[in-house]
Amino acid sequence: MEEILNINSISKRYGKVKALNNVSLQINRGEIYGILGPNGSGKTTTLGVILGVLNADSGSYCWNGKTPSKNDRKNIGSLLETPNFYPYLTARQNLSIACEVKEVVQSEVDRVLNVVDLINRADSKFKTFSLGMKQRLAIASALLGNPETLVLDEPTNGLDPQGIAEIRTIILDLAKNGKTIIMASHILDEVEKTCTHVAVLKLGNLLTYGPIQSVLNNQEQVLVVSENLDLLKLTLAQIDGVSNIKQIKDKVSLILAKGKDISYLNSALFDKGIAVSEIGVQDSDLEANFLELIK
Repeated sequence: MEEILNINSISKRYGKVKALNNVSLQINRGEIYGILGPNGSGKTTTLGVILGVLNADSGSYCWNGKTPSKNDRKNIGSLLETPNFYPYLTARQNLSIACEVKEVVQSEVDRVLNVVDLINRADSKFKTFSLGMKQRLAIASALLGNPETLVLDEPTNGLDPQGIAEIRTIILDLAKNGKTIIMASHILDEVEKTCTHVAVLKLGNLLTYGPIQSVLNNQEQVLVVSENLDLLKLTLAQIDGVSNIKQIKDKVSLILAKGKDISYLNSALFDKGIAVSEIGVQDSDLEANFLELIK
């Protein structure tokens, strides 16, 4: 994998509050990398540092193997916190001004409006836009100049389900077309549905990172149905690799350790005289795993 961003032991303090504590990450080209954590975990500070908006107290970072200059940062499109546009100007006029600031050709305006599906509202004033449309326009602005990497801070924050789905579709389409995307979010569901990789922050500390399924879903959750649920629970407690046994209505839920599968479990129950009428792997409860991580 080609490394696009390397963050090396970055720390940042605001007075007595340590916003980042010795955070290190590597992000490779083509990944959709989610920086996940509750509010106040250091997500926006991390993005601010790698965009050059904030100075770290210690540590370093590099893009494509080098510390970026102002010119190099033109290859990084960003949406940091709340998008700001002139309310009485149209979408096209706002993007035209952004082109001048970024020294990008004006022909880029219609291209990016098409990417975010706002070309039919190009001549509408920004103040008439819904929150979702405002976020899409902010992403359009970040796409001016066709940067290879996008850095997005809470791109779906405050949106209704339709707006969230629209932003998710845009991000996934951009990734399919070769963009590397780094996005901060406190919404687990959106990170799960959108990202290929995730880093989990809490109070400035990096708790874990890696491919999203290995980080948030490292155990198999199994549902079992048998005639005598009380006996089933007692028997399951005696089987190696079985934990977190719970009765959920007419089924028993359990966590099966790595290296164990449902064939192993079924054989172990059969050997102990328990016949099951139903057994299967359930999608793991990512929310429960995430909450366990940040405890």
